[in-house]
Amino acid sequence: MTGKLAIIGASDFQNPLILKAQEKGLETHVFAWEAGDVGERTADVFHPISIVEHEAILDACRSIGVDGICTIGSDLGSIAVNYVACALGLPGNSMECTCVSTNKYLMRERFDACGVPSPRHVVVHRGETPDLSAMEFPLMVKATDRSGSRGINRIDSIAELDWALDEAFEAGFNGTALVEEYMEGREFCVEHFSWRGEHHFMALTEKWTTGHPRFIESGHLQPGRVSPEVLDEIKRVCSAALDAMGMTQGASCPEVMVMPDGTVKMVEVGTRMAGDYMGSHAVPLSTGIDYVGAVVDAALGIEPNLKPVTKPHLHAIIKFVIDEQDADIVRAVQREHPEWVALATEIGPFDHACTDSSTRFGCLVLGTDGTEDLEALRLGVQ
Repeated sequence: MTGKLAIIGASDFQNPLILKAQEKGLETHVFAWEAGDVGERTADVFHPISIVEHEAILDACRSIGVDGICTIGSDLGSIAVNYVACALGLPGNSMECTCVSTNKYLMRERFDACGVPSPRHVVVHRGETPDLSAMEFPLMVKATDRSGSRGINRIDSIAELDWALDEAFEAGFNGTALVEEYMEGREFCVEHFSWRGEHHFMALTEKWTTGHPRFIESGHLQPGRVSPEVLDEIKRVCSAALDAMGMTQGASCPEVMVMPDGTVKMVEVGTRMAGDYMGSHAVPLSTGIDYVGAVVDAALGIEPNLKPVTKPHLHAIIKFVIDEQDADIVRAVQREHPEWVALATEIGPFDHACTDSSTRFGCLVLGTDGTEDLEALRLGVQ
């Protein structure tokens, strides 16, 4: 395979994409704000252009003559990808799909219009006082255009509304926030891959969070533990949500809540591979599928191979370091079971508060082959 591939973003999450494209023989052109990230060094050509400077990226890609463009794990990156793809006639999703998928309010409205189950909601513009008379506490307050637990809080009374809205407005870019029903249940990320409008289920990820109030993701388990009946319902709801969004191409990460009675509601849909190493590392470990390679192929208009190419593990586990107790667990696992370790990032320093996914203190990714391994990890898995 030869050609030139534009990649949006240079962080640790994007680096597997850069390396996979190079493994396939492609020349990689990486676009990101110059910040000393790993992709600045691993790219064949690094372009110090912010991922929100869409016209500048388009001009550069047109000049370079790229054969495809892609990203993983970044909502902002997916906007740039599809803007350039649409302008240059490259494989990608429509800008309508992109706009809906990167605005939680527009997404909720689309779900309602298409009959996809999701929580009741109210949009709030900066300076407005929302009418919450039809909703019951607790409620969730979110920035409409952010991910990674940024600008998200649960509130239990009207007295907490103002500060939660202020945090949402501060975290977001467009001056709007979403107030919605709090859903009590188990949260899952459902990795999919779409090719020519057909949606393929890849893996179910069980998500662990810090809980109230910020719900920072603290770990993930693949495959998620649900009954076959619930899994079928999850697949049905996710497929309906992807159709509602107009998703036709590439990786996606619908997130769902399984309620205590077994019903399934949509949380949101990311029209790109999940971050947090879920797609790039956990999916290959738990399924044997070269998920990142599929993203590269699809970006070039090549039908992706969605069958296993390596022997899968029984479980893939991701553990994030939220505090020093987590750090002790991670170090113990590395010391006692090095054969499980697929990826271990540096830990610390503990010199700031952990307030969202971007401020966690480290990560460990594991592939294990026995149910007893889960208990040995002491990660709260039962």
